[in-house]
Amino acid sequence: MNRVDADTRAYVVPGRVELVGKHVDYGGGRSLTCAVDRAIRVRATALGEPVLKVGDGGRRGRVVMPLSGDARAGWPKWGTYVAAVARRFARDFPHARRGVQVRLRSDLPPSAGLSSSSALIVALGTALVDANRMDEDPAWRAAVPDLLARAEYFAAMETGAPFGAFPGDEGVGVRGGAQDPIAIVCGADHAATQFSYIPARMERRVAWPAEMALVIGVSGVKATKTGNARRQYNRASDAMRWMVGQWNAQTQRHDLTVAAALAADTAASTVFERIARTGGDGFKCEIIVPGFGDALGRCDYDALGRIVDRSQELAERALGNQVRETIHLQRSARTHGAVAASAFGAGFGGAVWAMVREADAVGFLEGWQASYEAAFPLRAPKAQWLVTRPGPPAREVAPGDAA
Repeated sequence: MNRVDADTRAYVVPGRVELVGKHVDYGGGRSLTCAVDRAIRVRATALGEPVLKVGDGGRRGRVVMPLSGDARAGWPKWGTYVAAVARRFARDFPHARRGVQVRLRSDLPPSAGLSSSSALIVALGTALVDANRMDEDPAWRAAVPDLLARAEYFAAMETGAPFGAFPGDEGVGVRGGAQDPIAIVCGADHAATQFSYIPARMERRVAWPAEMALVIGVSGVKATKTGNARRQYNRASDAMRWMVGQWNAQTQRHDLTVAAALAADTAASTVFERIARTGGDGFKCEIIVPGFGDALGRCDYDALGRIVDRSQELAERALGNQVRETIHLQRSARTHGAVAASAFGAGFGGAVWAMVREADAVGFLEGWQASYEAAFPLRAPKAQWLVTRPGPPAREVAPGDAA
């Protein structure tokens, strides 16, 4: 982000849409993502005391968390994310003792699959990093040398993963990967970006067609990464890691991810066939993700639709992380004329994106919404509908622009 030297700083931190590449980041695969124009807007004022104070106008809550390696959340539930940031930052950089007072305002739907939780982590982490002028700190520069590494570090705050020489902790309790903070921090305006993971690399950007809108239907089934949804999400993540462990035990190798094993040994594909039952299109990401980017780049919408339908099929059959509502939304979007549509995010609720010609977006949305209301009248009051396009990544703005 561009720097603005002031005691009070402001940021816009967007949500993200995962276009293709479901549950692949923790397996070392690749995905194609974009930021959206819905965001958390942040005003952050540096404090002379080691404390993170966060006020959220939308939730009408306030969390005060010490910068301490023992920081723990009580109530409200979203305080878990504040605690994860405060705890990890204090453990890894104990000499950085400036706290920050943060005021949040958001039009990013929570628990909708748009990664509002990762956006919150990025917002709080950025506020602490800038308040302590960490870009001038040799220890920070050695550990976090560039923007991609910064996004990976924010991901480690959330997931609790080790980062470089820093040991891991419990994070927020979800054993995921780095996709979401990377999409939020390192994406590009008017484009979809392909990243691979473990280690993170930006592989290519593909311009979003000017004539296409991105329409999002939020099912109203909360995709909160807590309780049963968190257990199901972690099961998928753990299954991928278990398979890598079995592969290494059988072959005496030391591969870190499924992707690394497949790249190093062609025989691995036979061993990993079982991944198709637990790993979603992570197993097929070598075909689906590049194929999507190729089709998008040449505006081949027929091919794009077929590729994304395959991705959705794998999410339903292999991952098993779809619910009736998101399955209906995807099918209905295609029926109503979307050139491509898919559920996205961790699953077990959340949202579906649909690629629609800009000129047809209003009429499409009316039909799509009516179909959902007829099929799920009890869910419909909590559903949300957005017409957007790929937007810019997280960025610093003038304080007045985040008010």
